[in-house]
Amino acid sequence: MYIKKILFVVSILIAIGLAIFSYYIYNSIFSANTDFKESTHAVYIPTGAGFSTVSDSLKPYLKDLESFQIVAQKKGYATNVRPGRYLIRKGMNNNELVNALRSGNQPVSVVFNNQERLENLAGRIAEQIEADSLSLLKAFQDEEFLKNASFDRESALGMYVPNKYELYWNTSAEEFRDRMQKEYNRFWNQERLQKAEKIGLKPSEVIALASIVQKETAKVEERPRVAGVYMNRINRGMKLDADPTVIYSIKRQQQDFDTVIKRVLYKDLEIDSPYNTYKYAGVPPGPIFMPDISSIDAVLNYEKHDFIYFVADVENFGYHKFAKTHAQHIRNKQQYVNWVNKNGIRR
Repeated sequence: MYIKKILFVVSILIAIGLAIFSYYIYNSIFSANTDFKESTHAVYIPTGAGFSTVSDSLKPYLKDLESFQIVAQKKGYATNVRPGRYLIRKGMNNNELVNALRSGNQPVSVVFNNQERLENLAGRIAEQIEADSLSLLKAFQDEEFLKNASFDRESALGMYVPNKYELYWNTSAEEFRDRMQKEYNRFWNQERLQKAEKIGLKPSEVIALASIVQKETAKVEERPRVAGVYMNRINRGMKLDADPTVIYSIKRQQQDFDTVIKRVLYKDLEIDSPYNTYKYAGVPPGPIFMPDISSIDAVLNYEKHDFIYFVADVENFGYHKFAKTHAQHIRNKQQYVNWVNKNGIRR
């Protein structure tokens, strides 16, 4: 009788222990363990990171780090960490959290436009994916890649079509560059290639001219007309005589791309640079900055007209006055010069 009581008590204690253990296991696996103000939070796990890095990254957002670590060990995640961007939700349990970290690498939206140089582009992309600016710039300037892709260092910026792209955060510099080459080839579809051929320009020349057009006018609706002026000059064998190329030449010569130049002086027109379209005929060897798609299409679909000249319209800021004759242009230009002098713009 005494032994039966002991066995009964032991069995009760075991049952209680199992219940407690089961409750602990259930809580460890299925109770909410993420806690932060937002409804979701992005966690970034670098390439080559181990489980300790993951734990450190998650610690500020977990109620109980130890229970997460136990579940991660049991599910085999601790020895199979995957880099990337992972979106975790408020109120996730450890089971959901580990599952998300094992298979939920989320893409990021990478956006860029209007970059002046490859260096600027590399810095902009490095803000949005894991690859740093130095590795990106190295990939952008790789001589073998450029040769195989029919680019050089002068025209390379034109390969990057400004837009919004979905990429994984842990995309490498080379993977990003290769993806952009595919996007470039996709952008230059048969229709655009035919239009470029029809106006007598290569795609790289279209992009270089588009960069000038966009620097000339911020008004999207005016870009086809400005492009028409430059195409008229090209078709008549005239130099482009584009002020933005002179400004770019100055910055390039001085290696100072932060300087703001509001006025081009006569002496500037003599600067010896292949980008100076007052000195050298034809389209520059590369874009003077990254043009928008609207500017590229403005060149491909330029407005047909007889205008040869244009100058800023001081009566309608942001727009320009166009002229068919040099005499008419001189009159328009004098209005602009008078306004510049009146406002004390010397440089």
